[in-house]
Amino acid sequence: MNPQEKETIAYHEAGHAIVAELRPHADRVSKVSIIPRGVAALGYTQQTPTEDRYLLKQSELLDRLDVLLGGRMAEKIIFGDVSTGAQNDLQRATDLVRQMITQFGMSEQLGLASYEDIPSPLFTGGGMMPRERKEYSESTAQMIDAEVRQLLADSSDRVRQTLLANRHKLDALAKLLLEQEVVDRSALDLLLSEKVTPLTPGKAPSDTGVLDAGKRNHENEGK
Repeated sequence: MNPQEKETIAYHEAGHAIVAELRPHADRVSKVSIIPRGVAALGYTQQTPTEDRYLLKQSELLDRLDVLLGGRMAEKIIFGDVSTGAQNDLQRATDLVRQMITQFGMSEQLGLASYEDIPSPLFTGGGMMPRERKEYSESTAQMIDAEVRQLLADSSDRVRQTLLANRHKLDALAKLLLEQEVVDRSALDLLLSEKVTPLTPGKAPSDTGVLDAGKRNHENEGK
């Protein structure tokens, strides 16, 4: 990666991590890395569940959705632009929202009906399984599409507010990643527990004050 790409990935993964740490129902972050893993992932944010789960509530799914969009929104806030690195995140976010609407009855607009026959695994961190649609009208299909867009837009707004309110932590974690490439749980705890110096207007992100800190997993990966 060239320096610009490396900085983009650092902010992308920092966005995932900061949102995950600030959502009460999200799994805790165990590691953040900007070391590429093949061509599929230029960085990753690893989260470790604290216990086995067999059911997820709507509030928990919404927190997972916010974490998925944290990387793209961080890029948008910092650079005023977005990259192709969020492709996997966006697919997973869209799949999750569509499941909520068409399979789990979590849409006020569409009510309790189920519109797809084959559920996909929520607990593996993977994408959707092949699914079979039930017969429904074109107007219902349009409502589903509109609801998908609305839930994604609402999540994007929530994530934007979170990252803007915690911009100094976002900058600090991105800088630490650029310096060390990998941030583990202990370093992340130290960074988040201290008063990190906010970004001074006119300074570049690299001038931000930051600490010199040193199985079943699912990961948010930036391509």
